[in-house]
This record gives sequence, structure tokens and C-alpha cells, in this order.
Amino acid sequence: MSDLNSVPSGERVHISFFGCRNAGKSSIVNLFTGQDLSIVSDTPGTTTDPVRKSMELLPLGPVTIIDTPGIDDTGDLGSLRAERGFDVLEKSDIAILVIASDTGVDQYDRDILQKIKEREIPYLIVFNKTDLLSNDEIPVKSDIKGEEDNILYVSAAQKKGIEELKIRTAELMKDAGRERPLIGDLVSEGDRIVLVVPIDKAAPKGRLILPQQQVIRDALDNGAIPIVCRDSELKEALDSVKAEPRMVITDSQVFKKVDEIVPEDIPLTSFSILMARYKGNFEPALKGVKAIDSLQDGDRVLISEGCTHHRQCGDIGSVKIPALLKKYTGHEINFDLSSGTEFPKDLSAYSLIIHCGACMLNKTEAVNRYRRACEQGVAITNYGIALSFMNGILDRCIQIFNI
Repeated sequence: MSDLNSVPSGERVHISFFGCRNAGKSSIVNLFTGQDLSIVSDTPGTTTDPVRKSMELLPLGPVTIIDTPGIDDTGDLGSLRAERGFDVLEKSDIAILVIASDTGVDQYDRDILQKIKEREIPYLIVFNKTDLLSNDEIPVKSDIKGEEDNILYVSAAQKKGIEELKIRTAELMKDAGRERPLIGDLVSEGDRIVLVVPIDKAAPKGRLILPQQQVIRDALDNGAIPIVCRDSELKEALDSVKAEPRMVITDSQVFKKVDEIVPEDIPLTSFSILMARYKGNFEPALKGVKAIDSLQDGDRVLISEGCTHHRQCGDIGSVKIPALLKKYTGHEINFDLSSGTEFPKDLSAYSLIIHCGACMLNKTEAVNRYRRACEQGVAITNYGIALSFMNGILDRCIQIFNI
């Protein structure tokens, strides 16, 4: 089992609790985690914003727990709170719907359950406050046809049913936290792979960025031999390898230089392209990149990143990609930037979205960003695929995937 510190936030299973005000979500969350994560009160609407906690939850392992505001909150402010709760669905790997047994199922519960099912999120329905009803009353209050296998009965007041909830949640995690290939299916034991890691002003001082770390670890886990160098030493690194490398993986922003150095018979790709495949967005990103050739003067392009960082001179998202896109298309294009959780709901103003590799987003949120764009008819691609396309080497950079 991995410990919390060894698992990046984007790799942790996100378990979210939903329900109406005073259903007892926060009480169950506190019992579920064994911590006073959320404030508990008899006053409806005590939880006003989503509350997040990344933790090691035995026997589940590293997870992120999210407690949400009541989905039935009222008034202008209450509606905003409820909307923030619905937004959490976009990043939920597992959804727990909490319903008060004494009041039973209402339309708010049915609406959120429908949204959960539409997004194909694994879920459980937890009827709390069973201590307030007799054994004969509970089935009447908890009638949701066709959901018998997903229903649990608990009492937060009596601390009953919480262990069973953990066990059932752990069973759902077998699918939600399934292993996905990064490079493990592309290499064999003993393969040499050369990783090109530019060290410039934008590189984090004293460390590698997350995708680089993950590729190195995945290579080691699969018995491959990673050779790490800067782009300035790439030729020397290739000359020093006796056996031909299985592949070269580069930071996307030096694609052109690396392509000129690496012989054509050695497969070449990038960390960003690998992340698109890893996060489940490879095919829509390949399709979306073609929209670059259709851009015209005045079109608006969204450059989006899943993390927040201090942008420096020469930043890839705010400087390098926009400059190359203008040069490639020959058109005056307008750009907007988004980072972290600030991904717009309405994307209709954009002709194209170019997203980072999404290493800091869990797979569910990364996939849902692409889904939202596709549903609104907006082309979306990622940094590595866009940069290889504009450098005329996309076919080469995806050849290793045999598509």
C-alpha cells in the first residue's frame, strides 16, 4: 500500500459526500475519517463550502475526502453553495449520497443521483438516522426502485454501519483507483529510455516536475533503464548508449530541437502526450488538434492548466504556445488563460482549448473537462499534441502507440 506522501494529489481517489441539509453528511464524514473534518450542527446549511482533506484512510489507502454543502440550500447564496457542491461531481471518483431516513427520499436526492449516474460515477446511497425509525418504517422511507444493491443503512448518532460503509467504499475503489499505463506497456525489462529534461527559468528549482518523476518511477517499476539528460547534452547521451534506446521522451517545449537530434528510427514522444493517454484524453486531444488549421483572425483560444504556479518569462502556457500558434497560423488570435480549478463552464466563446498534461488533476476531472468541451462543440487538445502538430512531427510522436 502506498503512503499519503508518496501519492500525488492527482492520483488519489476522490470520495465525495452529497445530500440535503441536515441529512448528516458531515457527521458521517467525521466518523468515516476518524477526524473532526467538518463542523457538525443541528442548524441546516452548516457546511457552506466543499471541505477537502487528503489523508491516509485505512484500509483504503491515500484518498481525498470531500464534504459538500446541502444540495437543497435555498436563496441566492444557498443556490451558489449548492452549485459548488454539484461542481464537485466533476472530480469525484466515488459518490456517497446521504439521505435522512426520517424524512426519506425527496426530489433533490433523485436529481443528484441522476447526475451521478449520468457521469457513471461509482456510488452508494446511505440512509442515515435509522435510529429514529422502527425496523418496519425504514424500508418505506428508503424506497428507491432498482437501487437495492447500492443502499446502506447507518446511524451516525449510534456510530452504526460506518465500518460496512468503509468496506463497501473500498470495493468501489477497485475500479475507481485502477492502475493505468503510463509507459509500462511500452517498455520491457532492460530497455533503455532517454528522458530529455530542459533546465530553464521555468523549471522548479531543485526538483523535477511531476510527469518526469512519474515516468522515471514507472520505468524503474517495469525494469527499464531511464537515462536523464538536458536537451543540451542529448546528443552526447545518445552516443554513450551502446544499445539503441527503446524511445526518447522529451519535454514538449524543446520538441523541434530534440526531433533534429534523435535518429528517425528511434521512437520519440513527450511527457505531455504520455499524460494525455494516462488521463484518458488521448483520442479527443488527437481529434481536437486539427482545429489549429481552421483558426482565423479574431478567434479566441483558451490555454488551461490544472495547477497554479508563478508564471515566469518564457512560460510555456502564457508565452511560448501563443507565440508559436500565431506564427504557425499567421493569424491574430486572442488568448485567455485559466489555471487550477478555474475551468469555465461556458466554453462557447472559444474556437480551441489547449490544456496542459493535467498531472495535478485526477483522471475524473481531466476527463470531465474534455467531456464538457466536446459536449459544447469546442475542440480541445493538449500541450504536447499541439506542439508536436505545429512542429510537423505529430505522426512521429504517436507512432509508438500503434494507433
